[in-house]
Amino acid sequence: MSARRGFLAGLIPVAVFLLLEALSLWMLGKSAPLQDIWLNRISHNVMAHTWGRTETIRAYFSLREQNEILSGKNFGLFKELERYKALTRQYEAALRLDTASLRPGFNYMAAEVTALGRNSRHDYIILDKGSRDGVVPNSSIITPSGVVGMVFSVDEDYSYGLTLLNPQITVSARIGRGGVVAPLCWDGSDRNRVILKDIPLHLAVTPGDTVMTSGLSAVYPADIPIGVVEGSRLIDGAAGVVDVKLFEDFSSLRYVIIAQNPGRAAVEKLEEGDE
Repeated sequence: MSARRGFLAGLIPVAVFLLLEALSLWMLGKSAPLQDIWLNRISHNVMAHTWGRTETIRAYFSLREQNEILSGKNFGLFKELERYKALTRQYEAALRLDTASLRPGFNYMAAEVTALGRNSRHDYIILDKGSRDGVVPNSSIITPSGVVGMVFSVDEDYSYGLTLLNPQITVSARIGRGGVVAPLCWDGSDRNRVILKDIPLHLAVTPGDTVMTSGLSAVYPADIPIGVVEGSRLIDGAAGVVDVKLFEDFSSLRYVIIAQNPGRAAVEKLEEGDE
C-alpha cells in the first residue's frame, strides 16, 4: 500500500511539469508572431510526416489489391489468347486440306461459319463468302474431317447451304477405296451418324472400314473422308443399310472449305444428254 502511495506521489510532479510546459508553449505562441510561426511549422511537419506514413501504409495494402485485380485481368487475357490460338489452329487445319489427293479441277476456298442451324431436322449453314468471292450455287462444303454439305444460294457476301444433317442432301460415297458405291444420307435419328442405302444383300461390310466420297459426282471431290462403318442391317428384309459414324463434329464447326468444280455445268449437261 505504501509503495502504491509513493508511486502516485512521484507521478504528480511529472504531470504538473508537462502541464506547465504545454501552457508555456501556448503562451509563447500567443505572445510573439515569430514563435507562433515556428510552432506552426513544427506541427505541420509532424502532421505531414504522419500523413505520409499513413499514405504509405495505405498504398501498400492498395497495391496488393491492385495486383490481385491485374492478376485476374492477366488470367482473362491469357484465356482469350488461348481461345484465339485454338481458332487459328482450326483455321490453319482447314487450309491444310490435302489437295494432292483431291479430284483435279476443283477450286478451294476457306470460309468461316457465321450461322449454323442445329436444332431442326433441316439444318442449314451460312458462310462468310459470297458471289463477290467467286462462290456459286451447288458448290460442296467440306473440312479435313469430312463432308459438311452443299451451297444452295449466294448473295454478294454470304452463302447459304444445307448440311449433311439434312434429309435433302445425298452424297455418293464409297466404302474404302475399292468398295461398294452407294448413296449416303442422314435418316434423322442420330446427329453423329448417317446411313448408306441400297447396299446389295450379298455384300459383306466390315465394321471399321472408312467411308469416303466416291468421286462419281460433279459436286464433291473424290476421297473426302466421311466416317467409319459401325455395322449393317436390313430394312423390311429387302434393303441393306450401313450405319456410318461421322468424323466431323457438327457441334463445333467453325471453319470450312468451299470446293467448286468449274466443269460441273458441262458434266451435268452431258449427263442430261445421256438421259
